[in-house]
Amino acid sequence: MPTMEKRSFDSPDEVRPAGSGEARVVNLGGVTWGKVTLPAGWKWSKDVKPITKTDSCQAPHMLYMVAGRLHVVMDDSTQEEFGPGDIALVPPGHDAWVVGNEPVVNIDVSSAGIWAKPS
Repeated sequence: MPTMEKRSFDSPDEVRPAGSGEARVVNLGGVTWGKVTLPAGWKWSKDVKPITKTDSCQAPHMLYMVAGRLHVVMDDSTQEEFGPGDIALVPPGHDAWVVGNEPVVNIDVSSAGIWAKPS
């Protein structure tokens, strides 16, 4: 029978740089959680593309937006902007960037194990 567990992003299993941003990664209950913090000016194609060496982000994201605004453009040119309180599903094949001067903070429960890792 599973036991109750408690973890914190203050003591992550990994802190993964993402250019000027970072992901604090915690493994819990078979799920890899990521608290992603992205400063103003962060853009996937500038900050993470050199790490992954892919033309666009190939990580699928299921995330909850805590703070800031994130603009996402899919490879097919569809786009959306996400802000605090939004829950988002973003499939592979996109670019994204922080909108405005407020840092983005989100909790990602689907791609934390692979996001911003070399391919």
